[in-house]
Amino acid sequence: MMSLTKGKLNMPYTVNSVNTDSEDIREFLFTLGCYPGERVTIISKLASNFIVNIKDARYSIDEDLASAIIV
Repeated sequence: MMSLTKGKLNMPYTVNSVNTDSEDIREFLFTLGCYPGERVTIISKLASNFIVNIKDARYSIDEDLASAIIV
């Protein structure tokens, strides 16, 4: 298992867990549809921002959010 920040572009990953102490970050990721068992794909990395595809929708998340997603 690794955080999403170490993932490769255009490769689908399955979320194993959301590893954070912040309830706000956990709730925000859940509202995006990012929860255990869901597929997530990194579309692009720009500086410390990640464009990810979750449930056929694209989102821009920062490195803190991406590091909380364990795949």
